[in-house]
Amino acid sequence: MTATDRPVSTDFSREVLDLFDAYVHGGLDRRGFLRQCAVHAGSLAAATAMLTALSPNFALGQVIAPEDRRVATTWVDIPTRQGNGTIRAYVARPAKAKKQLPVIIVAHENRGLNPHIQDIARRLAVDGFIAVAPDALTTLGGYPGDEDKARALFATLDRNKIGEDFVAAARHALTIDGGDGKLGATGFCFGGGVANLLATRLPELRAAVPFYGSAPPLSDVPKINAELLLHFAGNDARTNAGWPPYEEALKQAGKRYTVYIYEGAEHGFNNDITPRFDKAAAALAWSRTLALFKRTLT
Repeated sequence: MTATDRPVSTDFSREVLDLFDAYVHGGLDRRGFLRQCAVHAGSLAAATAMLTALSPNFALGQVIAPEDRRVATTWVDIPTRQGNGTIRAYVARPAKAKKQLPVIIVAHENRGLNPHIQDIARRLAVDGFIAVAPDALTTLGGYPGDEDKARALFATLDRNKIGEDFVAAARHALTIDGGDGKLGATGFCFGGGVANLLATRLPELRAAVPFYGSAPPLSDVPKINAELLLHFAGNDARTNAGWPPYEEALKQAGKRYTVYIYEGAEHGFNNDITPRFDKAAAALAWSRTLALFKRTLT
C-alpha cells in the first residue's frame, strides 16, 4: 500500500479486493480472510494491516454532521405486521421547511443503519427531501456500533421479513408528517436490492435508485411503476452477473430505466468510508441520483 492518509482501491491487488468483498458479504470469516490475504500480503501481520486499512472509517466519510443546523433529525418506530414486528427509522428533514416535501427511503447495506447511511439521509435533507432510513437490526437492538458484529447479526435475520419491514417503512413514509405523498427510494448493496424490491411492491413509488443492488424476482418486474436509475461498478462481477436478465425483463415489460456502469470502480464505490470509494464515480452517480429525484418528485 502507498503511504497516504486515505488508502484507495488501487493500493490493493485484485485478489485482496476480491477477498475483502467475500469477507464483507459473508463468504469468508475474519480468520479466513486473514489467512488467504496473508498469501498475497506476505505475512499475517501485513494481512491484518490491510484489513484495518480496508475497514470503514466513519470520520473520513462524514459530509453532513449530525448537529448541522440545516437538518432536523428524529427517530420513529414503525409497526410491521408481516416483518419482524417493528422497524426503527432515522428521519432527516430540512430544519426550516416551509412546505410539504417528497420523501425518500434510504436502504442500508448488510450492516444495519450505520453512521454512513445516517449521513446519506442528512445529505438528502440538505437537498430538500425528507429521508427515512430504517434499521433492519431493530429487533436485535439496532446497529451495534461495530461493523463485524453488525454483519454477524444481520446474517441471522430472515431476508423475507426484512423486505416486509422495508415495505412497511415505505408505506409509512407515504403519509409521514410533512411529506407530500411523493415517494422515492435509494439503497446500497443489500439496500440496492431493497430499492428494487420496493419498486415491485409499491405502485406509488415514483423513482428508485439502486446502487449495485440485486434484482427483484423477475416475475414481479411487470409490477414496477417507478422510473429506475441503476448504478453498477465495473469491477463488480458478482453483482453485475444479475443485471443482463434483469434488464431483459425490464425491456420486455416496457419499463423506464437508465443504467450506468462505472468502469474501474469497485463494489461500494459510493461509500466514502472505505478505500473502495471512487470520488469521481460517486460524485457523478450522486448528481444523477439527485437529478432523477428532483425531476420525478418535485
